[in-house]
Amino acid sequence: MKHFLIFTVKTLLLLFLVLVALDVVYTQVYLQSSSRGKIDYVYNSEARNYDVVILGSSRANNHFVAPLFEEKGLKTFNYGMSGGHLFEASLLLKLMIERKYTIKNVIVEADLNLSNDQMADGVASRFLPYIHNSQIIEKYFSSHKNFNALFYIPFYRYVAFEPSIGFREMFFNGIHKKTVHLDRLGYYPLGKNPNANMKNDLTNLKPLHNKYYEEIKRTCKANKINLIAVMTPMCSNTKGLDYFEKVNKVYPEIHNYENAVEGDQYFSSCGHLNDAGARLFTARILKDFFTYY
Repeated sequence: MKHFLIFTVKTLLLLFLVLVALDVVYTQVYLQSSSRGKIDYVYNSEARNYDVVILGSSRANNHFVAPLFEEKGLKTFNYGMSGGHLFEASLLLKLMIERKYTIKNVIVEADLNLSNDQMADGVASRFLPYIHNSQIIEKYFSSHKNFNALFYIPFYRYVAFEPSIGFREMFFNGIHKKTVHLDRLGYYPLGKNPNANMKNDLTNLKPLHNKYYEEIKRTCKANKINLIAVMTPMCSNTKGLDYFEKVNKVYPEIHNYENAVEGDQYFSSCGHLNDAGARLFTARILKDFFTYY
């Protein structure tokens, strides 16, 4: 029995040391990479200067054509992340401030994403490699139901979120294999989709007093950044379009561009403009907010 207990303790100790070693290796790889996605592109950077930073979900990523801003002489990057919520947008902005970015204007897409204040696990997990190196990331994840396991158990986060930060992603970070996420200054154009679902139903959505949108507002105010919050276009065949009016009752300062682009030919799906539609929409935003450039 004694030999069995000694063997068990040694096995557990060896397993723990292996997990610690793997955790260190994976984390060091992520700390050396800045070419895979927008989170590592910000985290492993310092002191960038922007006239315009764009934040939000895919409805920011696919709707704001960053190169058109650049043509106006505005140093711009689209940090919208497909599948992201305002949790990730707020945290990314906080990291930019921590990295001493100088930002004049933030455009944040605040519409459908106002209806929840949870993290989007698939996107949020990409912050986890840095959780021991950043107090900001640690604080944002402190309310996560598995925070103690994610923070204190070596290598657990890489196993729990294997599809997004596991071996494959770590390996590609290690060899600095680039993705399309940083192309076109972060803007991702969509094409026309003949089989697209051009219907949507927002009837059951309800905008919240969203704590992460509030955090974005506080961050911008504290750092003297001009915040431009906008609602972006939806196709006309959408039920519950009064959702956007409800947003304005909660947040009157958010500019409603829900019907700024009309016609199914400008949409890739009901909630996402194609490249032609995005260019029309971006031209409107430039005209309304940046004519002084």
